[in-house]
Amino acid sequence: MRIVKWLAITLVALVALLGIGGLFLPRVVGTERSVVINRPAEPVFSMLNSYARFNEWSPWYGLDPNAQYTFSGPSEGVGATMSWIGNAEVGNGKQAITGSDYPSKVTTSLDFGPDGVATAQFLLAPEGSGTRVTWSFSTDLGANPFVRYFGFFIGDMVGADYERGLAKLKTVLEAESSESGASG
Repeated sequence: MRIVKWLAITLVALVALLGIGGLFLPRVVGTERSVVINRPAEPVFSMLNSYARFNEWSPWYGLDPNAQYTFSGPSEGVGATMSWIGNAEVGNGKQAITGSDYPSKVTTSLDFGPDGVATAQFLLAPEGSGTRVTWSFSTDLGANPFVRYFGFFIGDMVGADYERGLAKLKTVLEAESSESGASG
């Protein structure tokens, strides 16, 4: 009986310690990735300021070929919205452009339903003859100290997707530059 009592006390102490430790973890977490695209800011901004061509470079598009996408609001800029319903890998959600500062910044809100909300942002800055695109992600994990441990994994989970998406964005935009240079 002493072993059971000792195990119960140890378990309660461990849960309490984890809970208290979680209170000291950041509530708001995020990550960012960047790439230099050999194009001026204007065509890069145009691509990011609309959902019309999002699936050409989205890191999630190929994960569910049967996902359903719905577009609403204006075709570009603040209010442009894309909703999706997909499989377990893609999930369901909605994103909307909430800020559009030509040609340097696009801000979006992300709503994953019961999985939470987040903010993403694209910052564009000249670098050499190209444009550095920095894609950032930020979310508020709330007051639950146990949920805050999830913050340790945001960088790896979202960051890998962002790296794939930025690489695709670079490929698409630089290919367009090559095509227009070859025909002109």
